[in-house]
Amino acid sequence: MADSSPSNSTVDSYGFTRSADDYDFKTYEEFMNKYLAVLSHRSLRWSTLMNENIPVKTSRKLKRFIRKGIPAEKRPLMWMYMSGAEERKQSNPPLYGKLLQDKHDPQLIEAIKNDIHRTFPDNIYFQGGTDDSTSKRACLYNVLLAISHNNKKTGYCQGMNFITGMLLLVVKDEEKVFWLLDTLINVILPGYYTPDMTDVKVDCEVLGELIKIKCPDVYALAEKFGCAWSIVATKWFICLFVDVLPVETVLRIWDSLFFEGDKILFRVCITLIKQNSAKILKCRNFSEMMEVLRGMTSDAHVIDCHQFMENIFKEPGSLSRSLITKLREDCKRNLTANNSNN
Repeated sequence: MADSSPSNSTVDSYGFTRSADDYDFKTYEEFMNKYLAVLSHRSLRWSTLMNENIPVKTSRKLKRFIRKGIPAEKRPLMWMYMSGAEERKQSNPPLYGKLLQDKHDPQLIEAIKNDIHRTFPDNIYFQGGTDDSTSKRACLYNVLLAISHNNKKTGYCQGMNFITGMLLLVVKDEEKVFWLLDTLINVILPGYYTPDMTDVKVDCEVLGELIKIKCPDVYALAEKFGCAWSIVATKWFICLFVDVLPVETVLRIWDSLFFEGDKILFRVCITLIKQNSAKILKCRNFSEMMEVLRGMTSDAHVIDCHQFMENIFKEPGSLSRSLITKLREDCKRNLTANNSNN
């Protein structure tokens, strides 16, 4: 379930330490007073739904339920099935254990260990060392080692640690986390987690083109100030909004990501821009614009994850898969041409 701890608590139910210096307790309390009632109601409806024999990938009813949020206790099961991770796991049950037992590249081990201590240092579940069985750092190390060893062409990429850490907090089973991460890397977002992050760079350019279509005034001002969207969007994409947006908002986004695919990421980005367009358009220079863009990921709009998720399916308007595919092709061609000229 979402955080039901008292609003003056310094640690939320996911284990993150909250500071009054950078956390809006008042807004969060007001939101949670309403949201907990919504969660209780949704959980009962989900229990009824899961007793129905409905097709996972084609049910409009399931899609509607997912967009309104999967109850926390049902997320591990639903994420595994609707993403296809469970099917991949069943096709090769012994893989995870085998990958952990294999001989590993010392450089890979060092790269992963360097990032382990940088992953959620403010989370009580990620304290201690990788040899501490009570710490999720041991599980984090295992999953990152296995996934990187299994994807030798890409190896370990920064950003994987934050996604894996969040999956561990929600799913609490490192083998299932491995298969969810495997599905994200190889099926949902192929090309994101590579040494040159080609597809992340492409999608940052695609986002710019979508903003040009959906928010032309904002796009024009960004061009005037020389503000490349990759400055803020690279972390949004590579971390899938972990360590960017509030935890419950991230999980609601992931509910739809695992079911509907990567298009949801653009909906989130465009909604963030549109909801803050008035502030952005008041900016007088590059620095002010960057301050607004970085601040908009923690304001009241995103704390209320329920309203925010409703907005991402309304604010951007139509966002067809064919448009995104064409923009990706165009942007990739332009990036390739620019790289060859440099």
